[in-house]
Amino acid sequence: MLTDDSPSRLVRPARNYAQLPRFQRVRISVLGRYMLADRREFPCQILEMSPGDALVIAPVPGSVGEKIVAYVDHIGRIEGSITEEVDGGFVMEIVASARKRDKTAAQLTWLANKELLDLPEDRRHERVVPDNRHSTVVLDDGRRYNCKIIDISLSGAAIELAVRPAMGTPVTLGRMRARVVRHFHDGIGVEFTSAQEMLSVVQQNLRVG
Repeated sequence: MLTDDSPSRLVRPARNYAQLPRFQRVRISVLGRYMLADRREFPCQILEMSPGDALVIAPVPGSVGEKIVAYVDHIGRIEGSITEEVDGGFVMEIVASARKRDKTAAQLTWLANKELLDLPEDRRHERVVPDNRHSTVVLDDGRRYNCKIIDISLSGAAIELAVRPAMGTPVTLGRMRARVVRHFHDGIGVEFTSAQEMLSVVQQNLRVG
């Protein structure tokens, strides 16, 4: 079985390939491990991925048509077969259910935007863009600011805000009690005091009115 050993970061090699995937790939940089059909395991790095395929940088490329199982950081277990050899690795087709593809698409969206939004590595709940993005932030001293929701989850939110309350500052977002847990360009990240059971409840509580 694959272990939890963390491989060293792999250097991005020069690539020379042409591939038109059936799904739109996003550029990411995540590490993992993969197992070839003969059960040999190696570290790898995923540079591009879609719900249907992935560009894998690998020390041992395998053969076209060979079955592959991989465990990828932030994504989890994926399986499929090698469809193309490329410089420094291979392209693999991912075999998954429609539900798994939807989940992978959400994970890839988060990974692609993680650095821009300065989101934490420990993403405990799925983040989505709410139906109503406009809300207010109220500080403990009563100051009130209009804000725009970038995305929310059951445990927190990333919001566009003109001010930068200090880390750990208690705030009220809409009707939700929260605290500031990170700063990023044009906004802040907050963690809700208590996670809600349903995302629809969070969205309703964020509405002003």
